[in-house]
Amino acid sequence: MAKRERKTYSDAQREEILATAIKDGLTAEDVQKKYGVKPVTYYSWRKKKGIKGPRGRKPASAKAGVVLRSGDLSSQVRAGVQAKVRELLPGIVREEVERYLDSVFGAGGGGGAKPRKKVAKKKK
Repeated sequence: MAKRERKTYSDAQREEILATAIKDGLTAEDVQKKYGVKPVTYYSWRKKKGIKGPRGRKPASAKAGVVLRSGDLSSQVRAGVQAKVRELLPGIVREEVERYLDSVFGAGGGGGAKPRKKVAKKKK
């Protein structure tokens, strides 16, 4: 496979591409489609400029264009359920881990590791 000729971008081109990407909310994939800039190159430019993009996925409500008010019943229910799950989850995980460890290593707290047998040294 033949190597492609490496394309270089002037500082002005980089600035323009970054500004457009930020203004229009373009992803690295969008920038590649529009300008032909590889995502790794785009991210490198952003890092050098100190531009941080949004982290993680957008919530489903933001994707669908649904605006939730703080007084909205569904958002209150969701927040309540999340709080309860956060409260209960550590205990559930702890119990499940203990149950698994008991099944693997045996229940009853058998006093830890068994002592090694001493091997008598041979006399010459």
